[in-house]
Amino acid sequence: MVFRLAAKTLAALLVLVLIVLVITAGRIWWFARQDDRRTSDAIVVLGAAQFDGRPSSVLTARLVHARDLWRDDVAPRIITVGGNREGDRFTEASAGKRWLVEHGVPAGRIVTVETGSDTLESVDAVEQRMQARGWSTAVVVTDPWHALRARAMATDQGIDAAMSPTRQGPAVRQRATQIRYIARETVAYLYYKVFGGSPDRGSNAV
Repeated sequence: MVFRLAAKTLAALLVLVLIVLVITAGRIWWFARQDDRRTSDAIVVLGAAQFDGRPSSVLTARLVHARDLWRDDVAPRIITVGGNREGDRFTEASAGKRWLVEHGVPAGRIVTVETGSDTLESVDAVEQRMQARGWSTAVVVTDPWHALRARAMATDQGIDAAMSPTRQGPAVRQRATQIRYIARETVAYLYYKVFGGSPDRGSNAV
């Protein structure tokens, strides 16, 4: 009798966990397809890997999108964010600024926030810089599958954040890659909601 009750309870818990995972994955999939490019104080480009000042393909896709948003007058400035790993000569933020300047954005329209090794650290640093300058609204640029978690973190840090995910780059090209990213983000989002932290803290990853 006790064994049967325990088995039913375990089965119910497993079903509940599965439902939560499916619903969360569905929200990530849906949110990835939204593009809210409302007029804001700033466009925030979340960092990704750079190689001696040269943005990775992931970061380049984000920078291209941010530049296009700036050209469309979504915001008067772009904030690049992200620190560096030990031994790096450049931060993700400085590499992003260099790319943007080389591709037509005036240096005076770019603000670098050169700290943050994960999304939570990055949006916290951005919020502090925005608050110091009297800015409150931002359009955040990141990969599609990362958009839900990034907005949750930005909003929780006090930024009035809209999301405009990229539509190019390695994160959106292949179905197998998309499935892997959605699975990863499902776990990461639930981890954040439960523990209030980032599972990739300290890894220079989004």
